[in-house]
Parts: sequence; structure tokens; C-alpha cells
Amino acid sequence: MRQFVKASLATAVVSAAMVAAGTASAGITNTKHYLGAGNTTGSNHASANDTGEICIFCHTPHGGDIGAAVPLWNKQLSTATFTTYDQLGTSTLDAGITTIGSISIACLTCHDGTQAIDNIINDSGSGGYVANGGGVGGKSYTWTSPDNSLDSTGRFQGSVDDGGTNIFEIGTDLRNDHPVSVQYGGGGVSASATAGPTRDTDFTVPQYDATGPRWWIDNVTMQGNGSTAGVLDKWDFKLYTRVATGGRFAGVDEPFVECGSCHDPHLETDTFLRILPSVNSGASNFGSKVCLTCHAK
Repeated sequence: MRQFVKASLATAVVSAAMVAAGTASAGITNTKHYLGAGNTTGSNHASANDTGEICIFCHTPHGGDIGAAVPLWNKQLSTATFTTYDQLGTSTLDAGITTIGSISIACLTCHDGTQAIDNIINDSGSGGYVANGGGVGGKSYTWTSPDNSLDSTGRFQGSVDDGGTNIFEIGTDLRNDHPVSVQYGGGGVSASATAGPTRDTDFTVPQYDATGPRWWIDNVTMQGNGSTAGVLDKWDFKLYTRVATGGRFAGVDEPFVECGSCHDPHLETDTFLRILPSVNSGASNFGSKVCLTCHAK
């Protein structure tokens, strides 16, 4: 199975700075993904008291998990069994959903709530390598969590599914979330049919680059504010190359929707969406711009 990571996540990992709306921005250091002890960005952030490193909770320069579809991945991928959107029984879903994977399984390594955030393979400094990712309890860092988002073991707690209020602990039941690992547009777009049409004709036909192959939807809202038409960049909505195991167009390479399609974990935007409030009337999804980029309603 091939996942699309070129020219997107790899670039984001190497660069901690970003330029948005013509102005330099502090990037991940001003986001909730800054989990090191130096985090002073407010009460809504958990931080490890034992290390000031930022990138270590997801990436490592040495000894990363080569089975992950993410550069230099420093965590044990989730082995949870997920309940997916197609199991909801909705009559409007005609796309095939395959095994949760690609970038989505990397995101869910933390956000499914099954293992500690500090469950990393290679700790900072010398002698911190643990091949199995630190085991269930992670590295046993101590955490400061003013918003009570983490329990004493470094796991998310209080998910919506568990009767809590923390939407970021998505859990393993994905039926009430946007479908991931799902064929874009119900299928129909592939390397041999780049112009579609998609099975559901009210979807925007994606841009295509034979390198990979890879697909994306141009972020029209951000053009002139950091995104260029027809050129794949971090503001565009990414689609990931996978092979469908079900649905009408099973068995061929085609674009799939994953968590990273709408979110970039390094962007200093609301909920890491690939759009800036400053160019969207003060709210990341004002006017449902994110939704309407793909869904031509």
C-alpha cells in the first residue's frame, strides 16, 4: 500500500516556520502540539515536565518506525480495532472504506486514547532508544495538564464518546466523525482516469501529479495568501494514494480522504485546519469553506 507523503508532511517536519498571509508565523510552538516543558502558551495545553523538546513526541532523527507513512515516526502505531463510518448504516455512503491507515493511523496513535502520548521509540539524549515504543505506559514523563485533558499516565481522558467534553480524544469508534480511509468522491478517479468523473458528481475533481501518483484539491480561499493555483503546497487539501478493498472501484490506486486531508499538525490555525482565520472572516471554517472545497454543493 502506498501513501502520499511527498512534498507535504516531509516538508512540514523539516521546517518549523511557516509563512501565512505574507507574515512570518511561529508555527507549532504556538499550537497544542507543543508538548515540551517550555510551553507557555496558555491553560489549554498539556506539557511534559521532563523534556523541553517539541518534535520528539512525533518524530525522531534516528531509529524511527519505517512501517509508518510519516517521516521519521517516533511512536508505536495504534493497534486498536476501529469502528468506521460505513458501519453507521447510512444510505448515502457509496464509497469504500479500507483499513484505517496512512496518515490517519499516525494521528490516531495519540487521538484514539489507547496509549500514552509519551509512548515514544527514541527518547531525547543518548541511551533512550526502546524498540517497542516504550510499552503501554510510554516513557512515564510527568505531565502538567491544566485542562485535565491527560490522565496521570499521559493518556487523553474524557472523550465525547465516554461522556466527557474532550473532542480531541476521538476514541476508536469513528462512526460520528468525518470518514477517513475512504475513497474520494465515491471512487472513480485513478491514475488511469485522472479526470474522473467521481461516482458522486457533486465532488470537485482533484488536481493530479503523476509523481507518486498524488492528488489534491486546490485551496482557492488561500490563493494569494500562501497558496498557488495548480501547485501542491501545505494549504491545499491533500488526498492520499491507496488501494480500495471495497466499493465499486476496488483494487486500483486512487485518492483517499485521510485526517491529513483537512488538517496539518504543524499549522498555527484553529484545529490545525488548512485555512487561516485572517483570510476567512475570523473563523477557520467560516462559510463552510473547508467543506465546500471538496463538496460542490
